Amino acid sequence: MKLFQHENTPSQTHIKADKVADDKVPDGLIFNCPKCHTEIFADNLDEYATCPNCDYGFRIAARKRLPWLVDGFTEWDADIEPSNPLNFPNYEQKIAKAKKASKLNESVLTGKATINQTDFALGIMDPTFIMGSLGQMTGEKLSRLFEKATQNKLPVVLFTASGGARMQEGILSLMQMAKVSNAVARHSAAGLLYIVVLTDPTTGGVTASFASEGDITLAEPHALVGFAGRRVIEQTIHEKISADLQSAENVLKHGFIDHIVKRQDEKRTLAWLLKNGGQIND
Repeated sequence: MKLFQHENTPSQTHIKADKVADDKVPDGLIFNCPKCHTEIFADNLDEYATCPNCDYGFRIAARKRLPWLVDGFTEWDADIEPSNPLNFPNYEQKIAKAKKASKLNESVLTGKATINQTDFALGIMDPTFIMGSLGQMTGEKLSRLFEKATQNKLPVVLFTASGGARMQEGILSLMQMAKVSNAVARHSAAGLLYIVVLTDPTTGGVTASFASEGDITLAEPHALVGFAGRRVIEQTIHEKISADLQSAENVLKHGFIDHIVKRQDEKRTLAWLLKNGGQIND
C-alpha cells in the first residue's frame, strides 16, 4: 500500500502523507507499550496481551482473562446493571457504550470458578467499562460475591482495575467502599482466604478500600497502583513526583504488595495459593 507520495516544488522535493491511503490502514495494527515504549504488531501479541519486552499487561476486558486463567466458570448476577439515580446528563448513553465494549452489564464480572479442581469465588473488574469505575451496582455485585463466598465457605480472588468511584453516581458510588469492605470483613471473620490481584490501573476509592484488604496482595508487572492521580498529587504538593512512584514495583518495595506475578504465571500461582491456604511461593 502506498502511504506517501512525492511532491515537487521549485525550491525543494519533499514527502507528504497520502491521507487517502492512510485512511485505508485499519486501526489496531501496532501497539505502543506505555511502559517501555516498544512498538508491537498486534499479530505478535499472544493470548495474555503482554508486552514481550517488559511483561506489561495491556488493559483487557474481563471475559478475555477467563480462557487462560480458569478451568471452569459460572457467572453470578449477570442481570445487575446500573441506573441513573442522579439523572446525570448523557449517562445512559455512556452506559450503553460501556456495555457494548465490555459485554457486561456492569464494570465487574463475578462468579464461581475452578482451577485444578479447587473452587473459589472470582471477581474481575473491567477497565473497558467506564475504566472499571466503582458504581452503585458494581458495589452490589462485589458485596454479593463476598456474601455468597462466605455462605459457601469459598475463598475469593479479585482482579482489580479501576479509575475510582464513578462521578455520575456521586455519593452513592462512594458508599460502595464501605459496603464492599463490610462484606470483606464478614468473609474474613469466617476464616476464609481473600486474594487480590492489582492490574493496571488500580486507583481511587477501590485502592482505598477493598483492593487493599486482601490477605495476599499480588500485582501484574508495571501496573499503576495508587490513590490520587499524578496531576492531583503534583498540584497538591507543588512538586514533581518520580515516574515510578505509583508503579507496582515501587509499591512492592514499600511493602504494600506481596508479590508481582506475570499473567503467564497467574493460573499456576493462584492454584498453588488456593491449595496451600495462602502462602507465597518464593
